[in-house]
Amino acid sequence: MFAFVSRRTAVNAFRLGVRAKHTLPELPFSYGALEPAISGNIMEVHHGKHHQTYVNNLNKAQSDLANAASRGDLVAEMSAMNAVKFNGGGHLNHSLFWENLAPTSQGGGQLDSGDLRTAIEQDFGSVDSMKEKFIAALAGIQGSGWGWLAYNKTNGKLDIVTTANQDVLISHVPLLTIDAWEHSFYLQYKNDKATYFKKIWDVINFETAEKRLKAVKN
Repeated sequence: MFAFVSRRTAVNAFRLGVRAKHTLPELPFSYGALEPAISGNIMEVHHGKHHQTYVNNLNKAQSDLANAASRGDLVAEMSAMNAVKFNGGGHLNHSLFWENLAPTSQGGGQLDSGDLRTAIEQDFGSVDSMKEKFIAALAGIQGSGWGWLAYNKTNGKLDIVTTANQDVLISHVPLLTIDAWEHSFYLQYKNDKATYFKKIWDVINFETAEKRLKAVKN
C-alpha cells in the first residue's frame, strides 16, 4: 500500500511548522496496460491530471491551514480544513484505487482460491453475486462517489459500501474500491457508465484486496 504520513507524525509536524509534501504515486504499469477495459487516454488524464490536481491542492490547503493557524484566523482555518478534507480524500482514494488495478497479463480480474474468495462466497453467495451487488451500489450513487468492498471489523463480514464525492471510508477497512466519478470513464464510455462498471472487473487486482484482508485479520 502507498505510504502516508501517520496521524501522530502529521500532528507533530504541524505543531513545528514542518510538513512533508504529498506526491503523486507512480503506477506499476503503463497508461495503456489496462486496455480495453480502461483506455490509455483515460488513465493518462485520470492519473496525470486529476490525481495530480488533488495532490497540488492538498499541499496548498495544508500550507494555508498552517498559515491561518499561525494568524489565529479561525474562518480561514475552517475553509482550509474543508479543502484538506476534499483534496486529501481525493489523494487517498485514488492512491488506493490504482493499487486495485492490474493488467490482465499481471493477474487482473483473477480471483484465486484463498481467504478473499472464501469470505466473498460466505457473505454474498458467490463472486458473481458480489459483483452484481457492487455494480448496483455503484449505479445508485447520486452524482460522484466511490464503491467499496470492505471489511466490517464489528462482525467480521464483508460489506459493499458507497461514499460520496471524495469522502474517505472510515466505518470499514477498505479492501478494494472503484471510482464512480465521471472522469474515470467518460472519455471512453461517454454516458454508458453501466458498461464501465462491468468492464472494470476485468482489471481488478484481487491480489491486493487479498493482502489487505489478511493484514486486517492478523
